[in-house]
Amino acid sequence: MNQDNLTKILSRVAKGSLSVEDAQKQLKHISFENIDFAQIDHHRSLRKGFPEVIFGQGKTSEQIIGIMEKMIVHEDVILVTRLEKEKAQKITSVFQNAEYFKDANLLWLKKNEPEITGFGKILVISAGTSDIPVAKEAFLTAQAMGNEVESVFDVGVAGIHRLFAHQEQIMSAAVIIVVAGMEGALPSVVAGMVKAPVIAVPTSIGYGASFKGMTALLGMLNSCSSNIAVVNIDNGFGAGFMASSINHVSV
Repeated sequence: MNQDNLTKILSRVAKGSLSVEDAQKQLKHISFENIDFAQIDHHRSLRKGFPEVIFGQGKTSEQIIGIMEKMIVHEDVILVTRLEKEKAQKITSVFQNAEYFKDANLLWLKKNEPEITGFGKILVISAGTSDIPVAKEAFLTAQAMGNEVESVFDVGVAGIHRLFAHQEQIMSAAVIIVVAGMEGALPSVVAGMVKAPVIAVPTSIGYGASFKGMTALLGMLNSCSSNIAVVNIDNGFGAGFMASSINHVSV
């Protein structure tokens, strides 16, 4: 339930085109709805500006479909993250308008294209091609939340001249997401170039001593560039959500 839908219901009641009883039915689950295996937070759009996002990992396709059936009544967009291809195929057979992005393990279902409500541009940068799946999760999350989003891929520190070729694009971004594995050095370089907030995303890409992303995570946490914040390993969704939250703060 978002602000627009709530306003429409209350306006129709005020005009007499919707009965109090019918409005009560529509608002019955405005707080949350218990469907046994999930308690759906319908109030989240009102509270936070974006609906609850479904974490697909560990859920069955039937559970995800059940949650989506309840959410789509109230929401304009639904995101499902960490979703395997096999589950996505079952979901898209039920929701034929849903779109699955295999490279990001993400599915969205939209009634309408999201209106651009962010104040600036979000730029998503990946250090390597292997980091693109996490970067795409961040990209699509921020896009679904009503932001203008651009991307630059494979510009890591092993060939730093590639990054500088995009300097104008980097300098014009309001918020920057930098996704990197291995030693996780790229966010420090980017943050040293700009005044914009930089959200660093460590990935689990790398050889043994990368410890499945721990090396990149610790490197980013220890950055000497002060305009960096760090999310969890492989958490492209969290980075996209945070970037959107920053981009919706009026200046």
